[in-house]
Amino acid sequence: MLYETATDWNDAAQKRVMLFGMSGLGKTHLSNILRAQGVGFHYSVDYRIGTRYMGEHIVDNFKREAMRNPFLADLLRSDSLFIGSNITFNNLSPLSTYMGKPGNPALGGIGFTEYQRRQGLHREAEIAALLDTPLFITRAHELYGYDHFVCDSGGSICEVIDPANPNDPILSRLASNLLLVWIRGDDAHIGELTKRFETAPKPMYFDPAALPGLWRDYCRENNVNEADVDPDAFMRFAYRRCLDHRLPLYRSMAENWGVSIAATEVARIGTAAEFDALIAAALAGS
Repeated sequence: MLYETATDWNDAAQKRVMLFGMSGLGKTHLSNILRAQGVGFHYSVDYRIGTRYMGEHIVDNFKREAMRNPFLADLLRSDSLFIGSNITFNNLSPLSTYMGKPGNPALGGIGFTEYQRRQGLHREAEIAALLDTPLFITRAHELYGYDHFVCDSGGSICEVIDPANPNDPILSRLASNLLLVWIRGDDAHIGELTKRFETAPKPMYFDPAALPGLWRDYCRENNVNEADVDPDAFMRFAYRRCLDHRLPLYRSMAENWGVSIAATEVARIGTAAEFDALIAAALAGS
């Protein structure tokens, strides 16, 4: 690890971390605290995906929808209308909208083949954005004068790496430049996240090896044709199975490549100093 002990961390002139774990447990919350207090550069992997690597796909999707409206179509053809993506660190809806959900188009879904294609684009983009992290560490220091750096990773990072492989190219690159920190939720957190997702299902990235099986299982268990699948119902079906798949991967990432901190402790953090103390404690206990 970049910092082997609490002393290494406390004495470091440059403190650099990558936060990972389930969406909704505090990665962006912590990153916003550090950025707001001016002590750390915030690099959002999802923001990088949605701007640098999938920005054109997102905007083309907006334009495709606009072309269905004759009034807007005429304006687009004459270059009289500008359509852009207003994606931010705290609003990644343009990226989610492009990812979409598979199922009945009348219910807002997209065909499963197209869904798999977009999943593949996201995978390539996520890998590229993760590998860009060292570049942004350098830019943050040389351009903006930031010594400290926080990488806010997406919940699907565990789907593009192999935490059991000591030579994993992505984790090797990340671990040589940052301390990998898992924000660990308990059963109550998992229950709350599941409840929240069931209320408002959102698009997400799945393990490409598991996705076809999830799709077939849903169709078989619910006795529906692919074209009749309710997109939200499928996402609810797949979400908990995705969590069960991801948790061991997160744990392996922490055990083999970094440290873990409890989401309950993260919720109490309000300052950069408190965050530094929490990381030091995690290193002392690792």
